[in-house]
Amino acid sequence: MSQDKKRNLKIRLEHVTRVEGHGNIVMDVKNGKILSVQWQVSEAPRFFEMMMVGRYYHELSHIASRICGICSIAHALASLKAVENALNVEISNQTMLLRKLAKNAENIQSHILHVGYLVAPDLFGVGSIFPLIKTHKDAVLQIIEIHRLSNELSDLICGRTTHPITMVVGGFTKIPTEKELAKFKSRLYRAKDTIRNIADIVLSNIDKLPNFSRETEYIGLISKDEYALYDGVIGSTDTGEHKIEDYASITQEFVVPHSTAKHARHNRSSYMVGALARFNLNSSKLLPLGQEIADKFDLKAPCFNPFMNNVAQLVEIAHCIEDSIHIIDKLLDTGLKEEEKVEVEAKAGRGIGVVEAPRGLLIHDYTLDNNGKCVKANCVVPTNQNHENIQKDLEAFAPTLLDKSKEEIEHNLEMLVRAYDPCISCSTHYLKVRFV
Repeated sequence: MSQDKKRNLKIRLEHVTRVEGHGNIVMDVKNGKILSVQWQVSEAPRFFEMMMVGRYYHELSHIASRICGICSIAHALASLKAVENALNVEISNQTMLLRKLAKNAENIQSHILHVGYLVAPDLFGVGSIFPLIKTHKDAVLQIIEIHRLSNELSDLICGRTTHPITMVVGGFTKIPTEKELAKFKSRLYRAKDTIRNIADIVLSNIDKLPNFSRETEYIGLISKDEYALYDGVIGSTDTGEHKIEDYASITQEFVVPHSTAKHARHNRSSYMVGALARFNLNSSKLLPLGQEIADKFDLKAPCFNPFMNNVAQLVEIAHCIEDSIHIIDKLLDTGLKEEEKVEVEAKAGRGIGVVEAPRGLLIHDYTLDNNGKCVKANCVVPTNQNHENIQKDLEAFAPTLLDKSKEEIEHNLEMLVRAYDPCISCSTHYLKVRFV
């Protein structure tokens, strides 16, 4: 659009319903040149870390799970691991397997919610999931099938879908029966074909994802034994392997004047966490179904297109479905046992718990006193770690859009933010845009 090359624009994109607050993209264009582009987060402080101070160790995971309604299992797990680390509590292999199963359930639930309800409308050129109910009913039903399966698996392992109640320090207050797990194994087998079908639908519209690339650093858990979601050490595509206790030197948090949320950087000016980061670090550990989905899209590590985070989420859904089948097989082979309650001795200590939330590396760091009360807490959440990388991507991506129409600029800016899957309420698809 040559007539727009010298145009003046002020774009304000308001992100109104994120779970953790509100964010805006503000871009000023004068005479066809971008004067500034900013990713602004205006969320209010929530003080969850201070809510934990003064609380006993057994209360912390229940508070932590309220940090995010979508990632409540991950927050509970990171919290439990931090407490167990501080108090030298060992968990059984059965508890570890059940926790990994819960982690898989949450990953599937969160990813299918994002790809199926928030990204799919972009690929089909509609404003929300609702028009697709008429035009692509079978696809919507398959998305709902995977979503329901993951929700009900979370219910089974954690006591409910959101804010788990059965996971406690050292174990579980209630475990599923072998019959219940066997039933879910059959459903997971059926889900393998369902996720293949969903991947084919996304693949048929993959040209709707912008062909944008910006090399950056990717950080996440890594393990020699598996695709790391529950356990491992911190890995970087730039600097290799790092100890968990060195997390502060990796997630170097800082503040910027235009945002109330922290930003982070490590080896470069920014880094990315989340499904694409995990894929770039762990793709060699994918199970066959996950690798099959990656091959459909010709997704290979390293991939520097942030929009392919959506595809990496599909890959992880497939991997987690197959991994969940393997975990259930292990539990059924050994037999589920009602284990005795772990005796926990309250004492002073510091513990760090790290897991991969759906959106990326999640860290809880607690210091306890002699009575097992928390005296200091630090939580490093994935969305904050991604803010600076979103900013750098905007700075690189925005100049490529200036020849497009207002509608295309709007759509592309929305999609870039959505690609990171920040904590957006599942009831809202759009980032509202106003051109001045």
